[in-house]
Amino acid sequence: MAFSEKNRNATLNGIAFVAIFAAAATMIADIKFVSSLGISPLVVGIVIGIFYANTLHNQIPKAWESGITFSGKKILRFAIVFYGFRITFQQIAEVGIDGFMVSLLMLSSTFILGTYLGHKIFKMDKDTSMLTAAGASVCGAAAVLATEPVLKAEEHKTAIAVSMVVLFGTIAMFLYPVLYTTIIEPATGFLHMTPQEFGIYVGGTIHEVAQVVAVPASIPNAGADMANSAVIVKMTRVIMIAPMLIVLGIYLSYANRKSGTASSGVKLVIPWFAVYFIAMAGFNSLQIVPHAIVEYINIIDTFLLTMAMTALGMGTRFAKFKGLGLAPLYTGGAMFLWLLVGGFFITKWVVATF
Repeated sequence: MAFSEKNRNATLNGIAFVAIFAAAATMIADIKFVSSLGISPLVVGIVIGIFYANTLHNQIPKAWESGITFSGKKILRFAIVFYGFRITFQQIAEVGIDGFMVSLLMLSSTFILGTYLGHKIFKMDKDTSMLTAAGASVCGAAAVLATEPVLKAEEHKTAIAVSMVVLFGTIAMFLYPVLYTTIIEPATGFLHMTPQEFGIYVGGTIHEVAQVVAVPASIPNAGADMANSAVIVKMTRVIMIAPMLIVLGIYLSYANRKSGTASSGVKLVIPWFAVYFIAMAGFNSLQIVPHAIVEYINIIDTFLLTMAMTALGMGTRFAKFKGLGLAPLYTGGAMFLWLLVGGFFITKWVVATF
């Protein structure tokens, strides 16, 4: 047990060790150049963690591993629950049925497409395929983190998925403003969208929350309609991770029974932290807690997520990547093209229909 009398001190030392790395990641992410690229502390944390795993991992006591594991598993679940303080149901209602439908269609289609392509076409293992698809379809690194406990995936698979989110999310962050100013802008573009429509498109198709915020900020005279629609649609996608994980848990239980890998009496896999996440968002929607305190909670929660990501990076050895080849790139690239092209036409169809 991590906190048994024998292991307690070593576990606490391991947690403190991860916290120091996470603090460094937070400071690096706050550097102007890094933050301007939309790179979150979570991404910096996993990079630092991977660097440690492949260079200095033999320099700390082996007993500290229990604290690193605790950070990557237990603290992760706690942080995902409190991620609900970033969302209110009122925000989701503001964007209306258009934003909800785009979020639902893009999340479900991207997750199914990415899982199928990764596993069946590009021959990755199912866990890596699902983690990569979760990152692209929902909310980037945070979605990968939330999906990992349901799949009980290995750390290096999480790292692969996060790397695809960083690569293609960064490309999207720079590409979308160019697309808007050249071919989508209402006055000059032949594929024109209104600022609000483009905001829905951005929020429904770009990977990370920070990247979604960065796109309208990069477009001259974008206006509040574009920025607000983008963020609200993105947060709608974020909250959808909870029902997605519950459905995924039910599917995994069914698949295990059908394949004979689990006994007929196997318990249904319900990711309770996802249920608590919805409950926390509901509580936040009541607006009982003052806004200033909610901001502090979100700062602490970001740090806890950074700790979890750093800990996962610390369990990632490059040797485990052998055999995957370019399959993650092919999978991530295919989903990126679907989000970019398919997302455009789905957004236009939804806005015209609803």
